[in-house]
Order: sequence, then C-alpha cells, then structure tokens
Amino acid sequence: MRNYGLWLALIILYSTKAFATSPEEAGGSIKGTVTTTEGQPAPEVIITIKGTSRGAITDEAGGFEFRRLAPGDYILHASLVGYQTVEASATVAEGRSTDVTIQLTISTRQLQDVVVTGNRKFRSGLVSPSLRLTTPILEVSQNIQVITKGLIADQQAFDMLDGIQRNVSGAQKVEHWDNYARINMRGSQMTAFRNGINVQMPWGPLTEDMSMVERIEFIKGPAGFMLSNGEPGGFYNVVTKKPSGTNKGEVSLSLGSFDLYRATADIDGKLSADGKLLYRINVMGQAKGSHRDFEFNNRYSIVPVLKYLVDDKTSITAEFTHQFSQMNVVGSNYAFSKRRYADLPVNFTTAEPNLDPTVINDNSLLLIFEHKLNNNWKLTAQGSYLHYNQVGQSIWPWSYSGNNDSLMQRGISIWDALGINKSGQVFVNGEVATGAVLHKILGGVDMGHKDYFADWGQGAALGSDDFNIYNPQYGQVPASAIPAWDRSKSIRERGVRYNNNYASYYLQDEMAFFRNKLRLTLAGRFTTNKNINPYSGNTEDSKFTPRVGLSYSINKNTTTYAVYDQAFVANPGLDWQNRNFSPVTGDNVELGVKRDWFNGKWNTTLSVYEITRNNVLTADLEHPNPVTGQYSFNRQSGQQKTTGVEFDLKGELARNLEVVTNYAFTEARVTKDSDPALVGNQVAGATKHLHNTWLSYKLTEGKANGLRFSLGYQYQAGRSSWFVFDNSESSLPDYFRLDGAISYYNNKFGINLNVNNLLNSYLYSGGPNYGSGYYWQAEPKINSRLTISYKL
Repeated sequence: MRNYGLWLALIILYSTKAFATSPEEAGGSIKGTVTTTEGQPAPEVIITIKGTSRGAITDEAGGFEFRRLAPGDYILHASLVGYQTVEASATVAEGRSTDVTIQLTISTRQLQDVVVTGNRKFRSGLVSPSLRLTTPILEVSQNIQVITKGLIADQQAFDMLDGIQRNVSGAQKVEHWDNYARINMRGSQMTAFRNGINVQMPWGPLTEDMSMVERIEFIKGPAGFMLSNGEPGGFYNVVTKKPSGTNKGEVSLSLGSFDLYRATADIDGKLSADGKLLYRINVMGQAKGSHRDFEFNNRYSIVPVLKYLVDDKTSITAEFTHQFSQMNVVGSNYAFSKRRYADLPVNFTTAEPNLDPTVINDNSLLLIFEHKLNNNWKLTAQGSYLHYNQVGQSIWPWSYSGNNDSLMQRGISIWDALGINKSGQVFVNGEVATGAVLHKILGGVDMGHKDYFADWGQGAALGSDDFNIYNPQYGQVPASAIPAWDRSKSIRERGVRYNNNYASYYLQDEMAFFRNKLRLTLAGRFTTNKNINPYSGNTEDSKFTPRVGLSYSINKNTTTYAVYDQAFVANPGLDWQNRNFSPVTGDNVELGVKRDWFNGKWNTTLSVYEITRNNVLTADLEHPNPVTGQYSFNRQSGQQKTTGVEFDLKGELARNLEVVTNYAFTEARVTKDSDPALVGNQVAGATKHLHNTWLSYKLTEGKANGLRFSLGYQYQAGRSSWFVFDNSESSLPDYFRLDGAISYYNNKFGINLNVNNLLNSYLYSGGPNYGSGYYWQAEPKINSRLTISYKL
C-alpha cells in the first residue's frame, strides 16, 4: 500500500486543474438552476420546453442548458417522478444567454427519497433507496458504480450474462450454466442482491432479465454498513422498476442471430383518479437459440408492481416477480479436450438433440413499507420471499477411452433443485445536529432464512464410450437409452440440503464537520450465522464487524476518501468428510478520490485497496466424489490477499459523446494454504489486467438528429480459471473483444442494431479439467441484435 499515496497525490493535482469553457454558439440560450425548497441543488430533474421536443436533465449542481434557441418566449417544465410539475418562463434574445432559477416544491430530504430512475444516459450521482444511504455517491466513503438503464439499452444487454460487468472496473464474468450469473471482483465472487436483499444461493437464483431492471449498483468492498452477508470483494444490487406516477409505456421487438425472437412491454401509470394507487408492469417473452448445437434458452417474465401512497408520509409497495426459463441440459455449453484449449469448433456440444430440457421457475414477492416520522427521520420495513424450482439434468465427461484422447464416455445425471429464501429488514434513516456537527444516523436489523435442496445423486452413462469429440455423430442415442429419473420422492426428501440463517444488527453514524467538508463514518454490525446440515449437525458463528470511513471534499466537485471495514460470510456446503466450513472473514483497507467534471457531466473514481480473506474455499483435488468420480469437493485453503488499483470514468466526456471506460489491476495471491506448494499462486478467478471502454456519439443537428454510433471493447490479460489455478501452462490467453452499435431515437420511435465480436474471434474462458485436460466455454463469433421500440 505504500506506493498508492503517489497515485492519489497525482490524481488530486490533476483533478483540480481549471478548464476553459467553449464560446457560445449562434442563436440564444437558456442556462438554469433547479433547487429544492431549501435552495439546495436538485439533480436528476427532467427539464422540457413546452411545445417542443427539447429536453435536458439537471446535473449534480442542479444545472441545465439549452443552446441554439430562436429568439422568443419559452415555457420550461421541471418534472420529477411522483411530484407536481413546476413551470418557469424565459425570454431568449439573439446572441444572449438567459438565466433561470426554478425552485421545486420538495425538500432535499424528499428529493433523496425519490426512486432513482436513471434518467441520465450513462451515469448517476445518487444511489437507490434500497442501499439505505442518503449521501450522494461523490461524498460516500465507498467505491460505488451505477449501471443505468440507458447504458443497458445502448449495449442491448438482455440479462446479467450479456456483458453487464464490462461497465465496472475489476468486474469479471466467469463461466456459467446459462441460468445464473457468477461475477468475480477483487479476488472473490460478488454476492447477488435484488432491491437491497441478499438473494444468493449456491447455484442461483435465475439471473434477472433486463426488461424489469431500472439500474444495477456495484458496491466494492465489504460494505457491511449497508447490507449483510457479502463477500469482501463486494456485491451487486439489481434494482427493479417501480411505479413513477406518470402514465407512460414502451414496447419493443428484438430479432437476432441464432434464432433470437424477443418482445417486451413496460406499462406505467395511475390506477386511481386521486393518484394514490400507482402501478407498473413489465412483461417479456423470448425464444433464443445459440451458436452451439441443440442449445437454447426460452424465457418469459411477468413483473407487476403496485404502490399505494397512503398520505404524504407513508407508502406501501408490493412487487411480484415470475421468471420462467426452459434451457438445454446443464453442462452442455462446455467443451472438453485432453490436448489444449480451443481445439474444437465454437458450436461443439456434448449434448444430444433428444435430451429433455431443464426447466426453471423463479418466483419472488417483495413488500416495502415506508413512513416519514418527521422531516428528518424515516422508517423502512421490507420483506421478501423467493421460491426457486429447477427440474432438469446435467451432462459431463466421465472418461476417455483408454489412451485415445478422441473418444469420450459421457455421463448424465439428474439435477433438480429447490431454493427458498425468506428475508426481513427494518431500518431507520435520520439526521440530528449536535452543535456544528450534523449526524446522519442509519440503524436496523436484517434477518434471513435460506434453504437450498439439490438432487444430483442419480446418474448413468449416456450412450457408448466411442463419442468422438473431433468428429461427433449426434442422434445415435435412442430415447430408450436415456435414463428416466426417480422423482417419486419430493426434492426435500431426496436432495442434499444447504441451509443458512442469519441475523444482523447494525448502527452507523456519519458525522459532517466544517459545513460538510469532512465526513467521519463510524459503524458496527453484529452478525450471527447458523448453518444446519444433516451430516455434521448444527453450527453457529457470530462476529462483530466494525467500519471506519473518512471522506473529505477538496471542493464541491472533488472528494478523497479512506475506509476500513470487515466482512463475515457463511461458507455453505460440505467437504469430502461431510464437514461444514468455517465462515469467511475479510479485512479491507481502501483509499480513493472521486471527481465530478463540468458540474457532473462526467465522473472519475480512482481507488487503491488491500483485502485479506481467511477460510477461503478452493477445489479439493485429492478427494473425488465417490458417486460421479469428479473432483466436486471444496476445501478451506487458508488465506488469500488481494491488492489492486481501479479507475472508472462515466458520463458525457464532450458534447454528445458519452463514454464508459475503466481499468483494474488486481494482484490476488494465496498467502496461506495447507499445501505449501500453493502459496504464492494466483487466486483462481482473478484476472490481473481488465480494461473496458464503451463510446457513444449522438448526432443532434439536421435530419440526422437522433442518430447514435457506439463502439466498445473488452480486454483481459493475466487470466486465471475461476475454479482452480496452478500457475502452469493452464493459464488462459489474453482476451480482446470489439463490439459496435448504431441506433436512432426520436420522441416515440427507436431502432438499435448491435454487432458483437466484430473481429470474429474465437473467445473463451475455462480451466484445467482436474488433471485430464482442459475445459472451456466458447463465445459466439460475430453476431447481431436488432431492437425496435415504441413509446406509448
């Protein structure tokens, strides 16, 4: 960490340089500021000019600007979700700039409580209420990166597996089974949250479809002051769409490579004349093939939400999510070879065309109660119930035929699963002053009960042992030779049970000194984890995890921060002796600097950190599973240490040019292990260099107004496999992918064409196949998606 101070000093000096402004353009202009009732800046407010299609969104300083306006009188509308529109008039003269100030009818506190709608295309300065914070991202002593719905739409990401992670430094998607996302960061798996609730399962839940998503928030570091039971590397929080109180809607139709057909509808509005009962419903249907033979993923989702405004202080929200997925047999998206990586075509599969699909039903219910106790205090209570049901099977290589590395014996087994998560949260946010010090208080309790049952204990050979991976002949296995699984007992009776119960109590005080230039955060959380396992009995672990954060505003646009916090996470599962694992504990030390440029048009974050993780699970390569013969057990290797540097830039870098670019250097090493030979090895799933960029330029003049061009790339170097890594020739090669898009949008109509993997490269991730060769997942070569949308 001693060299990181130089990085911070250089970036602070660079950040404080002055920049010259460009001269005024021809015509007149309107420059304005929007404030709250206390006169504070109001960001994320939509400003429109009545009778025209011109619109803008206020920046972090509440500012907006309209250029190239013809002389005359104009009426401006300032609107915010769920609140009354405010009008203001302005007169424009040729070559002159008119200044306007608009004051909203809401307070700063109310503004912070509004659901963040991601109006700005590529960046946002506020977190969602589900993160429990009322402090702007710029001032929080934590590295938080937000992926807006505008960026998701520009890249045409349909779910969490479609490259969402490219927009955040250090985030890396590893192999998946087409049903749930595994994203690594800072040397560990990121924990999955939805609307502020931990929904992580051993294998699940079903990855969220982007049709129901408002934004995705990546929180780096343990962040125990916000949410419990997360890995020290961080977590991601998927925020679903909520009612806005405005009658609007949008429908879309998508077509693409590999027989992709997709349709969505998003309807938002009021159900009652008095505007107290609001609704929103998102519906999606999709049929999707693949670049691999016999692979598919057909899905649909229905997400209705109701919100009732009891009065100006109290609201109740109910959200139901139903997601359905029918996909190919699990495991068929892997390729295997004893020779080397990537020596099979991208369409290779071990599956057969007549195998039954895997079917997943993912249902969840979320209830939120919010009540403003007074102008300074707010109470939030929410409960969640998630029910995940999977009926299917998986396919894996069992062996090769003697010394012949071409002939494989495939094995097939049942894989049914049932996941039930019940969570409850109650917390309060408030402000109180003691002399010249302002205290922002956060306190509450989190509780959760998780059950996961999995049956993969029934297996059989699939076909004969002469399946030639270099000349595969499909359709040779008759239906009579495919085993029928015994499901006469319920999954609770025949499945292996993973269970975790947790309860956490926390309190945080963010103290603001010197008129909020310096902020000191002191927080603590006490967590109890209970793991119940039929093989080894019950275990219970408790730990107090402290947090200390310091944030200093050099000026209104530049903040430096330092933070120390800890993590405490249950380790579900059993080792080869059916023993439970001890919890993961982690320590995080981090320094950083954040800056908003040109009143928030774009933002940069630079951070350096060091994380120590204890009781880490790694692959156990000494004890194969007696049922399958595969090395499927884990062991606790001891300790890992991760140090790194991360940089993020998001926003409008120049007029009409929006950019997301990031870089992460990650040095993750094993520092303690029961096997001394492993000490010093790179941690599995940690890539040393990650660099991503996405550029988008929009034309705003003449007949081409609304036309947008986008181009982006992903680069990875120093890759390791995610499951096991031995620093040998099993290392993965460097990765580079280039994507592009062209789109057109006006007030109602939009069309977006994305072409991925423009260089038609053979791209993949994978690892050593437990001493018998290699496995990998190949990405599709050049492919495209076309989406047409219409706003109702």
